[in-house]
Amino acid sequence: MALEIPRDRSPDSSLWLLRDGYQFIEKRARRYGTDIFDTRLLLQRTVCMTGAEAARAFYEHEALQRTGAGPARVQRTLFGQGGVQGLDGAEHRQRKQMFMSLMTPEAIQRLADFSAEQWQARAASWAAAERVVLLDEAEELLCRAVCAWSGIPLPEHEVATRTRDLVLMFESAASVGVKHWQGRLARRRGEAWVADLVRRTRTGELSQGPGQALATIAGHREPDGRLLDERVAAVELLSVLRPTVAVSRFIVFVALALQSSAGSRAKLEAGDLDPEWFVHEVRRFYPFFPFVVARAGEDFEWGGYRIPSGERVLLDLYGTNHDARWWPQPGRFQPERFRDWTGDPFTLIPQGGGDHYAGHRCAGEWVTIALMKTALAFLTTSIRYDVPAQDLRVSLSRIPAAPSSGFVMSNVHRA
Repeated sequence: MALEIPRDRSPDSSLWLLRDGYQFIEKRARRYGTDIFDTRLLLQRTVCMTGAEAARAFYEHEALQRTGAGPARVQRTLFGQGGVQGLDGAEHRQRKQMFMSLMTPEAIQRLADFSAEQWQARAASWAAAERVVLLDEAEELLCRAVCAWSGIPLPEHEVATRTRDLVLMFESAASVGVKHWQGRLARRRGEAWVADLVRRTRTGELSQGPGQALATIAGHREPDGRLLDERVAAVELLSVLRPTVAVSRFIVFVALALQSSAGSRAKLEAGDLDPEWFVHEVRRFYPFFPFVVARAGEDFEWGGYRIPSGERVLLDLYGTNHDARWWPQPGRFQPERFRDWTGDPFTLIPQGGGDHYAGHRCAGEWVTIALMKTALAFLTTSIRYDVPAQDLRVSLSRIPAAPSSGFVMSNVHRA
């Protein structure tokens, strides 16, 4: 007989989710002494899970499906409708291959090189600036880099608008009120912009190089041989642009870690610390996405508990990355912990778990790592800067999280 899932006592936990943010699942899991509990969010029953074994079940159990799982408000801002995040089975695998075809080592290096050019161009202008807000700068330069890499023309007068719209898509996903509606409008503008690019590519008006994201997605055919609907193609191309710009958060956390962990910075500059260990620890330690969502397509059991068909399921990403069973002293920033890490796909899951090719793990995870390493090299070897007094606190109730100040630098000069 299946065990009864522990139930959160609140009639509806939506307000608690807004208050606790990234720690919503982690706090309640500790309170009930379990890796699974039942609650209500937006008046809907929801099972919350945390830990590596929960991640394994979430990404490997066929009963957990993405179709129709995400709240409509998130689809209308963050993901869009009809994209790969909401597909399952053979349809998902076929669409996912389109994205993974863009993730060759050579292609990832080209994007990293585009970003490196942007960082160097920024260094020249920062020297004359009284202050530089790293978050704002990283958002714009990543927008420029990913558009160039994707084959998307980006006139100078459109840079600020396109950057802001891409940022609003992920900044508004967990918002209510005005910010949510700004995100919806940003997505509409973004989809209209990109759908026009897809249309012009298909007619030959825009010439494209092989392997560029715009050409790949515009030319992708579904299993029945049809080209993607223009709107769906736009959703998928925005799923290349938007997450790349979102890496700006991780880059600011790289700078914050360099500032708060002087020992790690000294080791990096002396060549005594592997940059990839540092980047992995930033991804583990700092908040990115709080959780991912699925829906039970049929009844299934996990850990002796029965999850009924139709139930929404949330997997705790942030809490799993801070699980002391896998990460001793998880509240310490300690890059050396990755010296002996096996690469387990269910313990470090800032961008999802499981297999990149067959599952729902983020296709752009390797891009994220490459862009972070490029930014790390720039911040430690290409420039010197001061960090003036400012509010560098990171609120875990703010999704997506970032230092309150955006990380201000002053007296920037080339190293």
